Parts: sequence; C-alpha cells; structure tokens
Amino acid sequence: MRHTTITDLAKKLGISASTVSRALSDHPDINDNTKKRVRKLAKEFNYKPNPIAQSLKNNRTTIIGVIVPEIQHDFFASAISGIEEVAYHAGYTIIVCQSNENFEREVINTNALIQQRVAGIVASISQNTNNSDHFKSVIERGIPLVFFDRACEDVSASKVIIDDSKSAFNAVTYLIGIGYKKIAHFAGPKVLEICKRRLAGYSEALNKAHIRISKELICYGGLHETDGYNSMDSLIKKNIIPDAIFAVNDPVAIGAFQRIKEAGLKIPDDIGIVGFSNNKITTLVDPTITTIDQPSFEMGKKAAEILVGLIENKNKSAKPKTVTLETKLIIRGST
Repeated sequence: MRHTTITDLAKKLGISASTVSRALSDHPDINDNTKKRVRKLAKEFNYKPNPIAQSLKNNRTTIIGVIVPEIQHDFFASAISGIEEVAYHAGYTIIVCQSNENFEREVINTNALIQQRVAGIVASISQNTNNSDHFKSVIERGIPLVFFDRACEDVSASKVIIDDSKSAFNAVTYLIGIGYKKIAHFAGPKVLEICKRRLAGYSEALNKAHIRISKELICYGGLHETDGYNSMDSLIKKNIIPDAIFAVNDPVAIGAFQRIKEAGLKIPDDIGIVGFSNNKITTLVDPTITTIDQPSFEMGKKAAEILVGLIENKNKSAKPKTVTLETKLIIRGST
C-alpha cells in the first residue's frame, strides 16, 4: 500500500502542497481553520512525514548509521543497545548495518548510509578490512564518524577502545601465576589491530616471566567458534597439548572448549582456558569460562555521546580523541 503524501492531501483539500506543508509545520502565514482541516485529514489518512525528504529540505537528518561486524555477537548486540540508548534520548534513531566480517559488504553499507544522508556514523570494522578509503570518504563529506572497539588507524576520527595489550598481558600473567607455563594463543586475523595488540600482550607476559615464546603454540585464525575448534584440532593432531589457552575472543574459546571435551581432556586440570569479551555463553558451559570483561554497553554509549556532540556542533573545534575504557579479568571454573 502506497504511503499518503503531501500532494495527496493537497488534492483532497483543493489547496497547494506548499500550503499543506506550511500548515503541518504550524507556519504563522496559514490561518487556523486551514491548519485544522489539514491536520484532521493528515490524521485520517495516517500521514507520516518522509524523513529523507525532510533531510533534503533541512539539510539535516535525525538518523545515525551504525556498522558492526555481526549482530549475533553478544559484544556488538550490547554495544548497539548502548548506542541506541544515547541516540533515543538525544532525539535520534539508528539504522544498523552488518558487514558480516566482510570488507566489501562494509564498503557497501558505508556508501548506503552516505546516500541515506545520515547525521553521523558509529562503526566497528570487519576482520578483513585492509583499506579505509570508504571511511575517509565519510570524513571528506563532513559526516561525523566515531569508531568503537575496532578502528582504522589511518582515519582521523575519534574512537572508543580498551587497552587490548594490557588486558591480554593481565590474563596471561594470571595463568602463569597459578602454574600454567605451556600457554597457547589462539590469535585472530593478522591484519586486525586488536588482534595484534592481544598477541603483543600475550608475548609480553611470557617474556616477563622468562618463558620462551613458541611459534607452534600461536595459532592464527578468524574470530568464530570454528576457528577455535580448528586451532585446537590442529594442535591435537600434532600431539601438541598446551597447559592453557588464551583465546582472542570468547567464540574462539568456546570452539577450543568443544574440541578439548571431544578429546577427553579435562578443563581446567589438563588444559585451562581464558576467553575475551565476557559473552553470555561463557557462563552457560561447564566449567564456566574465565574471560576478560569488555564494557560493550559503555563503549556503545560513549561512542554515541561523542558522535551526538559532533553532530550538534558541541565539539566542532575539538580534535579527534581516543577514549580508553577499563576491562576486568573474571575468574571462573576453566582456570
């Protein structure tokens, strides 16, 4: 069913579309009787203004674009909730796009949001993003942009992150402190900055404890359960059984957890596991999984607050800034 337009209302009332438009916006040049007739008919036909048409007229929208790698991931779902919370109270609505960890899809999403004339964009890049031209285009067009968690390092934009290296260092130092020495790291993609930093934190902790870093205990992969499963499977087939595993994120930890169980090994007696992010599933398995609590909701909120400030010109002269939020190691049954 076609939406009712201002032109439809104008034809029924026998007046011009511009008169209808001004009546709906309570323009002082339109008499009260005409305003009442227009509003009554608009209500009768359930007329709703077209936000895109309004944005073209006012050169401003109240829509914020959000780009995330995947919506089903607890971390990003929680971050989206934080973004929406701030947007709602500031009078904005959000459009959420999912790159599905795919660079080409991320580019398409970004261009679609530009065409929608969004007021600003909050983004977390995909694991395959190795070019930032699409985000540079956002900046060049004067559209405010804020990254959270994963950011393009060569784009001049504010970002809300955690200290990935420090968080990883603390987790691995904890494992060493309770007796684990042969610690594997199931790393993420080599090109993704957060993965590089988590690997750096792992390496720093081993170096500080004077434990030799073994290349065969560092397994690169993606960020999903299958990647953790495959990394653990590869070590088992090589007859390399680590004391513990520090996974790049919780889905990878869950995948490793499954393969360890299948092999008949005990957690934490034979192998300890530490994840990253504090996904809900880490509390639903037995034993529960030790993980690093990443404040996803707060990251989303802070990113949205910075973006709204840029949109509203509150921080017009401010240079891009980096906000680093604190993490916390949550110790559970897997260690």
